[in-house]
Amino acid sequence: MPAYDDSNIFGRMLRGEIPAITVYEDEDTLVIMDIMPQTKGHCLIIPKAPSRNLLDASDEALARTIPIVAKIARAAKKAFEADGVQIIQFNEEAAGQTVFHLHFHVIPSYAGTESRKHAAGEVDRDVLKEHCEAIKAAL
Repeated sequence: MPAYDDSNIFGRMLRGEIPAITVYEDEDTLVIMDIMPQTKGHCLIIPKAPSRNLLDASDEALARTIPIVAKIARAAKKAFEADGVQIIQFNEEAAGQTVFHLHFHVIPSYAGTESRKHAAGEVDRDVLKEHCEAIKAAL
């Protein structure tokens, strides 16, 4: 497996080089709104520990991250009155990974509503900020 390269977009966000719409942050984790959401409330949980994906992440980093994934999933479901929540995580290019820093997608799901295609285009930042505030209020 290739070595972790911190020049990826999430590495740059973690260093404050690229802005993000932050939902939640603690010493181990950053949660941001996905700028190309599949549904309203789609956000990303990014561990701060450097790893390409789940395959090279430490057990300690995963143990600190998964409770945050669950916390954000519950809040997003509540905030948007979703019928369910998808948790998606890709490992390597063949599996659909496009950013090589471990991250988890939390995607609220709505009965009878089809999700947008992954990375189908950016959504207005003001809309994403509203979604961010709704999730924060539900935390």
